Amino acid sequence: MFDRIKSLLGFGSLSDEQFERKRQELLKKIPVPVFWLFGKTGSGKSTIVRFITGSTQAEIGNGFQPQTKTSFRYDFPSSSQPLVRFLDTRGLGESGYDPKEDIESFDSSTHVVILVVRVMDHALAEIVDPLRKIRAARPTRPIVLVLTCLHEAYPFEQHPNPDPFDVIRKPKTDAPAETSQVKVDTAANELGQRPSSLAGHPSLQRSLREQEERFSGLVDRIVPIDLTPPEEGFEQPNFGGARLEEALIELLPAAYRQALIHLDDVRNSLRDLTAKQAMPTILTYSSLAATSAASPLPWVDIPLVMALQTRLIYLLADLYDQKMNAGLLVKMAGAVGGRLAVKFLIKAPLKFIPFVGQTANAAMAFAYTYSLGKACCWYFGEMKDGHVPSTDDLNRVWAEQMQHAVSVWRENKSE
Repeated sequence: MFDRIKSLLGFGSLSDEQFERKRQELLKKIPVPVFWLFGKTGSGKSTIVRFITGSTQAEIGNGFQPQTKTSFRYDFPSSSQPLVRFLDTRGLGESGYDPKEDIESFDSSTHVVILVVRVMDHALAEIVDPLRKIRAARPTRPIVLVLTCLHEAYPFEQHPNPDPFDVIRKPKTDAPAETSQVKVDTAANELGQRPSSLAGHPSLQRSLREQEERFSGLVDRIVPIDLTPPEEGFEQPNFGGARLEEALIELLPAAYRQALIHLDDVRNSLRDLTAKQAMPTILTYSSLAATSAASPLPWVDIPLVMALQTRLIYLLADLYDQKMNAGLLVKMAGAVGGRLAVKFLIKAPLKFIPFVGQTANAAMAFAYTYSLGKACCWYFGEMKDGHVPSTDDLNRVWAEQMQHAVSVWRENKSE
C-alpha cells in the first residue's frame, strides 16, 4: 500500500536530485513581487516591511543583505523560498549619492517603487533629485509616495476619526506622466465631505498639500499611514495599513498579486512560532505547484505537483516534530492525492486550449496544495497536543481550507 501511495504522489517518478532540480527551475518562474524602498533612514521603511510580512523588527534587521554599494535586499520568508522581495536604498543623504548603479541593478526587476517620507519632513532635496532619475529611467513603473508618522502633526492625540484618507485618488489618465497631478484626500478635497476630520490639524493639512505639490508628476499614488507599536497607545496602531496594501495590490501586475494577498494569511496565523514558520512554506509550495501546473503540456506536471505536495507534508511534519510513517502519509495525502490525480486527468486535455486549461490547472494545483498544507498544520498541531483526530475531522478541515483557497484565488483573478 505504501509503495502504491508513493507512486501515486510522484516518488516513483522523481528522484531526490530530479525533484530538487525541478524545484529550482520553478523557483525562478514564480512571480515574486519586488518592491524598491526609497527614502531617508528613519522614514519608516522597515516598519512598512514589518507590517506587510508580519515579521519582527529583529528578523527584518538580520535579513537584509548587501545588494549594491548603497542598497540591501530582503527576501521574505527566505532567499531560498521567497514570496516577496524588498530592495532598500541606504545611500540617500550621503555625499555624492548617484542612483545610476541602483537603477541599472533594479530597473528591470522591480515592480513598484515605495517612496517613504515622514509627512512633516520638508528637507527632501536629496530625495527629489534621484527620484526624477528613477522616474525617467522607467516612467511606466508605478511609484507610491507613503507619508508616514502622521501623529507628529497632532502629538498626544488619537488619529482623526472618521479616517479622512479612505480614497486614494489616481492621476488623470489623459495627462502625460510627467505632468499628471496626483490627488490625495487632503484638506483641499476632503474637508467639504468631512469638515471635522482634519479641521483641528492645520499643520497636517499644510504638510499634505506641500508634499503633494513637491512630488507632483513623480508619483502615482499618495498614501498617508501611521504604523506604531501597540505600546504607544494609539487605538489604531496600523492606521492606513490596509490602504497601503490595497494600493500595492492594485499597482502590481496581475500575476504578482497572489503572494501579497496571501501574506494576510501569514499574519493571521501567527498564533505560535510553528504556525509562523509553516505558512510561508505552504504558500511557497502552493505557488510552486501552480507554476508547475501551468505548463502548456498535458499530464507532464502531475508527478511534479504530487511530489511537491509530498515534500510539503514531510516539511510540515518535521516542523511540528511529528515523525512521518506510512500510515500517517496515507491518512494525510491519500484522499487529497487521489482526488487530485482524478482532477488532473480530467482537466489535462484542456491544456490544448490556450490559457483556459492552464489557468484552471494552476488554480486547482494551488488550492489543493494550500488546503493540504493548512490541513496538515491542523492535524500535526492536534497530534502535538496529544489528540488523534479522526479521518472525518481531517476531511472536514481539509474541505474548509479548500473552500478558502478557491475563494481567495477567484477573488484575485476577478480583480
